[in-house]
Amino acid sequence: MILTADRDGERLDAAVARLAPALSRSAVQKLIAEGAVTRNGRPARKNERTACGDRLEVALSAPRPSELEEQDIPLDVAYEDGDVIVVNKPKGLVVHPAPGHPDGTLVNALLHHCGESLSGIGGERRPGIVHRIDKDTSGLVIAAKNDAAHRALAAQLKDHTLARTYECIVCGSVKEDAGTIDAPIGRNPADRKKMAVTEKNSRPAVTHWEVIARYPGYTHLRCRLETGRTHQIRVHLAWQNHPILGDTVYGRKKPELGQTSQCLHARELTFLHPRTGERTTVSCELPDYFQEVLRKLGSRETN
Repeated sequence: MILTADRDGERLDAAVARLAPALSRSAVQKLIAEGAVTRNGRPARKNERTACGDRLEVALSAPRPSELEEQDIPLDVAYEDGDVIVVNKPKGLVVHPAPGHPDGTLVNALLHHCGESLSGIGGERRPGIVHRIDKDTSGLVIAAKNDAAHRALAAQLKDHTLARTYECIVCGSVKEDAGTIDAPIGRNPADRKKMAVTEKNSRPAVTHWEVIARYPGYTHLRCRLETGRTHQIRVHLAWQNHPILGDTVYGRKKPELGQTSQCLHARELTFLHPRTGERTTVSCELPDYFQEVLRKLGSRETN
């Protein structure tokens, strides 16, 4: 991959990650450490600064054959063509293998469903995966079937043209009808397993929200992500003193209305199709667990 720097004074690893959206900054740094990135023909260092016009060359090795097992796990496919697949993930299904979850994931199911037609850019353990949602968040996840589609979708994710809309039920009565939470998110200084709104080692995070319905003690919200930080909606709403119902990590510790995990659903995705450029919107219904909560609250609706 050959890139041309278009800014003076930018850190080289940041420049490559910006110019090649399919590569995360950590992935770029690993490639630099391996000697796979050159600047004007010489091995690059991650903290050196670019000059406009620099020739940056990234040597990407072919992805290794996946050692992951294909597993016949039922998939609720919301959209599929030769370039992308959008799956309505159920609550409780992990997106990709990780410590503690070596198999039984969405990736294992996609390998069975798609065969070898998944992008290799996500890496050996995340083939095709463009973005992810939490294990206990239900809803739409998009995966790429080839590298060109993956790069296009990753670029949209980075420039916020891939729109992700969620619905959730939060604790408490939200007074305003709509708003925006603009607060940086990073690791919680007091608990590294959690995220928090913090100025320390954080990244910008923006969540737009609007009220769908109000109930005594609870509010049904629609949220649109402008950025995609880990646990962003959960952290932002908890920071506003309106934690998501059932979120015992960031919210109330005791289950309410029968919910022992967050009542949060990724309901809609809008993206520019990587091959045609056509604006494509995929949506899905609220899952049974979410509708059951709404039924419990329905008789008490106040607005």
